[in-house]
Amino acid sequence: MTDLYAQQRAMRAHRTAAMQRGVIAILDVGSSKIGCLVLRFDGPDRFREADGVGTMAGQSAFRVIGAATTRSRGVRFGEIDAMQETERAIRTAVQAAQKMANIRVDHVIACFSGGAPRSYGLAGAVDLDGGSVTENDVARVLASCDMPDIGEGREVLHAQPVNFALDHRSGLKDPRGQIGNRLSVDMHVLTVDSAVIRNLLYCIKRCDLDVAGLASSAYVSSVSALVEDEQELGAACIDFGGGSTGLSIFMKKHMIYGDSVRLGGDHVTADISKGLQVPMATAERIKTFYGGVHATGMDDREMIEIGGETGDWEHDRRTVSRSDLIAIMRPRVEEILEEARGLLDAAGFDHLPSQQIVLTGGASQIPGLDGLAPRILGQQVRIGRPLRVQGLPQSVTGSAFASSVGLCLFAAHPQDEWWDFDIPADSYPARSLKRALKWFKDNW
Repeated sequence: MTDLYAQQRAMRAHRTAAMQRGVIAILDVGSSKIGCLVLRFDGPDRFREADGVGTMAGQSAFRVIGAATTRSRGVRFGEIDAMQETERAIRTAVQAAQKMANIRVDHVIACFSGGAPRSYGLAGAVDLDGGSVTENDVARVLASCDMPDIGEGREVLHAQPVNFALDHRSGLKDPRGQIGNRLSVDMHVLTVDSAVIRNLLYCIKRCDLDVAGLASSAYVSSVSALVEDEQELGAACIDFGGGSTGLSIFMKKHMIYGDSVRLGGDHVTADISKGLQVPMATAERIKTFYGGVHATGMDDREMIEIGGETGDWEHDRRTVSRSDLIAIMRPRVEEILEEARGLLDAAGFDHLPSQQIVLTGGASQIPGLDGLAPRILGQQVRIGRPLRVQGLPQSVTGSAFASSVGLCLFAAHPQDEWWDFDIPADSYPARSLKRALKWFKDNW
């Protein structure tokens, strides 16, 4: 626990150094693509409040000056599978983005979707001496939270205070400077498999880069795909990636639950590859150009040329109707949506005042998904695109780049985390398990 705390603090120090230099890179390590954006920060001008996600943290304006993506290699289910291949892909993306930005970058903030995330809701409280709340009091109340036994081989990726209460006033974003007798906090902790984090850190280090922060793709996708009202009133964001589908629930502008399904767009491609007996590259092309999940009478007559280069003329001249293609794709898409629905039910999403669900990520662009998803997930579903940020090239504004854009916002407006405060080492949290979202039902 203490190692991680020190490691996260070291990352924050790198981030501060990068901010002073004015340039930082964003690295989205996905199963289907690796994206890199280079950001330039323009001093401490305040961003418009509507664009920000930070609460107590300082904010600054930024502009995208370099962008590049490359096909992902060596990543499966959002986790590194082949170190050297992933290293080569990261180097390719970073070098291309640096070339466009015409500047060298030393620090990166990375996000990933694997690691089997798990959510915990913690609560803590401390008595004050009747004076105003200081930074030290905030550190004490965070340290007073009962830390669950997260298990062997797990590490905390995010640990954010999501609600402060001073005496009988709940829902405070920043209690510092206010006067009261008892300060309590609700905290959301997201843990992931530590081997996944260690592999990613090692891989980025091999690329001669310093890591200035790590984030969960499910979290940063929500930051860019949910509009401000949805973040405030409560909404779920489902990020359809290539190798996995991330899910997060937001409330009062904070993530209060995160999880993922180890299925994504690549599994749909694999089904097409097996069903039509074609290579994965051909299956991906067919999915992108002709795919869908809702068949009409026209689709029986629309024939798709499969093509191929096997040398067998008959085999390469095959055609398949679009409705046959949809029949292959639809069951897998339904399975992913049903798994996501199961996670929402387990999280107690039905208890939220707002039932809004936003779908984003590359696989959310499958035609007909907006008609199929409400049947499985509930009526209030929309397909979300990431917020517009300054300097972002048109080619990286689609749903597939929700996590990259969200990571930019995360870099510019970091939410307060546990390691931003000087928590005394001897007061590391005790061990007891509280289920995620329990505090939410009690407080809102």
